[in-house]
Amino acid sequence: MIEGRAIRRAVILSAGKGSRLLPLTEDRPKCLIDFSGRTLLEWQLDALEAAGVARVDIVTGFKPDMVDEVIAGRSGVSTIFNPFYHVADNLGSVWMARRSFDEDLLLLNGDTLVPPDLVARVIAAPAAPIRVTIDEKEDYDDDDMKVLRDGDRLVRIGKKLPTGGYNAESIGVLRFQGEGRRAFIDAVEAIMRTPAGTADFYLRVIDLLADTGIVHTTSIRGIAWQEVDFPPDVEAARALTAGWARDLAPGGGPFRAQPRA
Repeated sequence: MIEGRAIRRAVILSAGKGSRLLPLTEDRPKCLIDFSGRTLLEWQLDALEAAGVARVDIVTGFKPDMVDEVIAGRSGVSTIFNPFYHVADNLGSVWMARRSFDEDLLLLNGDTLVPPDLVARVIAAPAAPIRVTIDEKEDYDDDDMKVLRDGDRLVRIGKKLPTGGYNAESIGVLRFQGEGRRAFIDAVEAIMRTPAGTADFYLRVIDLLADTGIVHTTSIRGIAWQEVDFPPDVEAARALTAGWARDLAPGGGPFRAQPRA
């Protein structure tokens, strides 16, 4: 692998309905909630494009035609329909997109708002088979995807890590290079062949691979981002994207990373 090699491809997992955000998601997927004049998905696509990512595969599920309408006319952006999104966790969506892992790429959760500078930092991080993007804060809640790292090496990842057994959180952006993408997809395939495969989530695969030493972390501490999972997240996301929208006003230039509160 070559340090600093450009990443030109991404997969966004946007199949879920986002039932915890009802009624906002009653008639639209979570990725199509409007934030300051653009949908969550459009903010993601714009950030990826600004960071040099030219090809994006979006895994859809709930109301896929609405997503197809939003991306119509965007060069290099396509969708992959996950027909069992309503009975499977996100491991199933990764399995549907497994052929996209034929080149180095980024994997994004469909509910994470990120600016181009954050994406660029992840792409520019030193070469590693797998990199999990992490942030740090004073306190973590039950729903945070907690991370234990040793230096930049990932040791454990999961929501149920024991108290004191974590020192960061995953933000839902990963980078895969060379042997890392092959190891990841091989492990995904193996779990999908088990009876409980569709009910699992892809970060459990990352947790299993951590024992091999191929999973590393990239910190984006100090750059604002926002997961959109619960009603309070919606207001936080609107506040964040309002700043981005001001940057995009005539004469404002591209939207920039903002300090994390």
